[in-house]
Amino acid sequence: MSRIELKNINKHFGDNHVLKGIDFVIEDGDFMTLLGPSGCGKTTTLRVITGLENPEGGIVTIGGKEVVNGENKYYAPPAKRDLNLVFQSYALWPHMTVYENVAFGLTVKKFPKNEIRQKVEAALDKLQILPYIDRYPSELSGGQQQRVSIARAIVTEPKILLLDEPLSNLDAKLRLEMRSELKRLHNELNTTIIYVTHDQVEALTLSTKIAVFFEGELVQLDEPRNIYRNPADLRVADFVGNPQINLIDAFCSYKDGSLLTESVIGKLSVPTTKSYEGECVMALYPEDIQIFEQRRADATKCTVYSVLPAGSETLMQLTMDDETVILAKYMGEKDYEIGSSLWIKISSDKINVYDKNSGKIIAEKESYEELNGRVLA
Repeated sequence: MSRIELKNINKHFGDNHVLKGIDFVIEDGDFMTLLGPSGCGKTTTLRVITGLENPEGGIVTIGGKEVVNGENKYYAPPAKRDLNLVFQSYALWPHMTVYENVAFGLTVKKFPKNEIRQKVEAALDKLQILPYIDRYPSELSGGQQQRVSIARAIVTEPKILLLDEPLSNLDAKLRLEMRSELKRLHNELNTTIIYVTHDQVEALTLSTKIAVFFEGELVQLDEPRNIYRNPADLRVADFVGNPQINLIDAFCSYKDGSLLTESVIGKLSVPTTKSYEGECVMALYPEDIQIFEQRRADATKCTVYSVLPAGSETLMQLTMDDETVILAKYMGEKDYEIGSSLWIKISSDKINVYDKNSGKIIAEKESYEELNGRVLA
């Protein structure tokens, strides 16, 4: 078993409190992504799990066995935690061939030579780089070198694989290829993977669970679809999603199970169980905006500020009141003249509403499970 549990983890660097009471569980076989902006504490959390950093407080258990107890100053060495780490830099030995790099851990553990050869070839074959077995790192592309570093990590069959921004040094095409390889590898090996990134697209496409960090705190932990559909606060809403979400100031009041919102996009009634009145912020993804070229009684007039074609989709910036700019996405190719008029319609079930002062969610869209269950029924 490779279930990992963190309880009340606190870590300081001098006067800087970088991890503030972190609590979460990574289940056996999860692909858990630690997501957040630079300096939020995600890499430090990974290093606490590996044993490269020791917290002042809190407990970490792996497979039911305690490996960290900050209060008792007990820290099991990294070698005793049955995990492997892949760094952002490939960290390959330049004087060793691909075979020698991948075989290094098995050689240290004194595996028989024929078994080492078998395991190395199997790992390289999984990563589709077996033909490069006798090459040196300098003879490989960046993507191939990263595959070698991952092969070296999985060849010893660790229960837990940790990856610290492993794709950040690759170009866009290679990142896409490696995402596919990592997802396929996780399905094949069923290894527990902990993945650190600031790239929310990577997190949404790869993970079974996402833990979102801000300023040393765990803000939200959920499945990718629910992280995207229902961000827990404005920071998560603003960070997750590409293109960026629209945040629209509004005033709302509660009546009969709904929030009545009033803003530049008109008056909307959003279902909620929470009573609230005052300033709020409505969050709306660009793809949830319906666009019409002709005037409609149930739509709001806007002006085209800019058109940004992106191949299979077209992004448009639209102004509502000469100040508020809304980003809309049209699936397909469209071209409109700057300054021309369009009409947009927004359904209340596509909107999340947040308390402007606290940033916490007040009213949310249906969860993915609720929506999917209703569609299938």
